[in-house]
Amino acid sequence: MMSAPLDRRRAAGVMLAAGAAVFASLLQPAHAADDVVVGVIQPLSGPNAQFGIGAQRGTELAAEMINAAGGIKSLGGAKIKLVAADVPTPNTAAATTQRLISQNGVSAVVGAFVSSTTLAASEVTERAGIPLVTFAFADQITGRGYQYVFQVSPKGTVFGAAQFDYATEIAKAAGEKIDKIAILYEDTAYGTAQAKGLRDAAKKAGVEIVLDEAYPLGITDVSPLVNKLRASGAQMAFPVSYLNDSLLIIRALRQQQIDIPVIGGAAGYIIPDFKKGLGDYAEGVLSVAAASGDLIPDLAAKYKEKYGAFITHEALIHAAALDAVAQAMEKAKSSDPQKVRDALASLDYCAGFARGVPGGCIKFDANGLNASAFPVMVQWRGDEPVTVYPPKAAKQAPIWRGKPVN
Repeated sequence: MMSAPLDRRRAAGVMLAAGAAVFASLLQPAHAADDVVVGVIQPLSGPNAQFGIGAQRGTELAAEMINAAGGIKSLGGAKIKLVAADVPTPNTAAATTQRLISQNGVSAVVGAFVSSTTLAASEVTERAGIPLVTFAFADQITGRGYQYVFQVSPKGTVFGAAQFDYATEIAKAAGEKIDKIAILYEDTAYGTAQAKGLRDAAKKAGVEIVLDEAYPLGITDVSPLVNKLRASGAQMAFPVSYLNDSLLIIRALRQQQIDIPVIGGAAGYIIPDFKKGLGDYAEGVLSVAAASGDLIPDLAAKYKEKYGAFITHEALIHAAALDAVAQAMEKAKSSDPQKVRDALASLDYCAGFARGVPGGCIKFDANGLNASAFPVMVQWRGDEPVTVYPPKAAKQAPIWRGKPVN
């Protein structure tokens, strides 16, 4: 039988060991919160890779900054993990998106820049009950009654109307009356939607459309288009194009000395490769845009430091899209896709990267469209575009036919 003094010594030793174990456990770091997985679908190869890479960079920078600031705090500081997939063409979008969802357990998907690709991808995310937050413009994206699709930028017809309205307002302020215009557009979902907005705005204003011409995506010879434009008598041209077609159109106009104002439809007209491809021909070209770096200089500076180029509107809006997903998780205190979707539907966010969206907020209406967003007009000055319209967003005065317009 054990003696009492020995029992007491052993008991004391057990208690001391237990206390030491508890103290040691307090010194151990808490179990890290699980990552939350967000899928990213973008055209990282193929004809629209410039846009997809820019969009991917904006999304990655946003994830880095959100994670560095503490991650999703309501989930114990969970970090955002991005899983990217390349969707070079619309016909690969459905299968790629399905694979991304089924293999990675994503809470949401961000992408896919190209409207036709986004339309195809959204059919998959809708069936799977996964929220998709997109930059793409086409009206149909949030016009089909889907419950899991959210559009951060204004829709294409709104862009088209702004493309016309802003340009004619600037012309009027410069003392020029516009009676005849030309519309040139690539014939996919993006170009078609924006051309409709242009067409409707011109008709509403009583302006004659003397040329209304669709052309195939991937066009290599714009001579017939430019010849028609020259013969049309248009006072202003409104092309809606991706990169290669925008370069061909502007170069042909400049080389043939067709001296009419050109107002681009975003996409190819406002990325670094536009300036690289055209040099001095880019100077003064106007374009609508979903956003501009001069609206959120702190993010623009970080982007330029990291990537060595100005932040494009697709990079900025995709950063805001990921931030919206992060805020939805924060609000829902969950990474469950259904709860994230419900939190997105009631989101009213006017901080973070949402500050870079014209209007300064992300607040989705019943269709999933960001009701507070509006397009801006930018103009090439030197090596990058600056915001010149509308006045409530402008950072510099627009230049019309070589003269500032106040």
